[in-house]
Parts: sequence; structure tokens; C-alpha cells
Amino acid sequence: MSGGVEWALHCCVVLTSVDGPVPATRLAELHDVSASYLAKQLQALSRAGLVSSAQGKAGGYALTREPSAITVLDVVEAVDGPAPAFTCTEIRQRGPLATPAESCTVPCAITRAMTTADAAWRAALRSVSIADLARDVGADYGPGALRRISGWLTGAEG
Repeated sequence: MSGGVEWALHCCVVLTSVDGPVPATRLAELHDVSASYLAKQLQALSRAGLVSSAQGKAGGYALTREPSAITVLDVVEAVDGPAPAFTCTEIRQRGPLATPAESCTVPCAITRAMTTADAAWRAALRSVSIADLARDVGADYGPGALRRISGWLTGAEG
């Protein structure tokens, strides 16, 4: 999984704390990451329909749906794509003791194990929403954490 997933998830969580769009530069500053790097993650979220972008002085990024309707898996797939984590290359058909291709009619034990693990991983990520993560931020850092983030993002802190 790429590091972009972490940044994208953080952005989605903090976007739950505001009512309007937040400029990418402000999100990058909050997270102390390069604006151009973060822009790539935000563009991926936008292409997937998870955030919208607005141009102009009051522009920026905002979630397109309720945080409870966006899963961690949605964000992972938006940034890294939907491909499985494991791709079988049929190693069993190589080398001096290679199994003939015509004998490989079912996936091997390794592929079956990795496919099962990938399905469990995806199910776990599908079961956690951005709203769940935002709730946990409050539990981890105190009930005012997202309110402080909102104030900082909108310039209303103080």
C-alpha cells in the first residue's frame, strides 16, 4: 500500500470537520507534506468521486457524500487502484521441476491463501468508514480535536 493512502485518509477525516471546501495548500500545510504530492492524492480521490474540487478564492476540496458512506477501502482503491495485493505468476510452472501448464487447472495453495487473505483485508477495510475514523480521532485526542482542526483549516482558531 502506498504512503498516499495514509495522506488521503487523513484528508478525508479532517474534511469531516468543515462545512465548505478546503484548499489543497491548507491541507498540505496541516499535514506538513508537499502540496504537489498531496494534490496527487486529492486528484485520485476526486477521480473516484469521493471528494469534489471547487476553483477560485473560496475553492478547495470537500467530501462528496456523508463520511459514513465512504469506506477506508474506497480511499485505498481510489489512491492505489482496485488490483489485488497479490498476483500469482505461476512459479510452479518454472524451473527444472516445473509443473506442466495443463496440470495447473486450479490455483495453487499459495494463491488460494493469498486470495483469502486479500478478501479478508478488503472486508475489514470495507467495514470502517471515514465517520468511524473521525469518531476515533475524538476518542484518541479528545472531543475538541476535530473542532480545533476545523478552526485551523478555516482560519477561525483563536
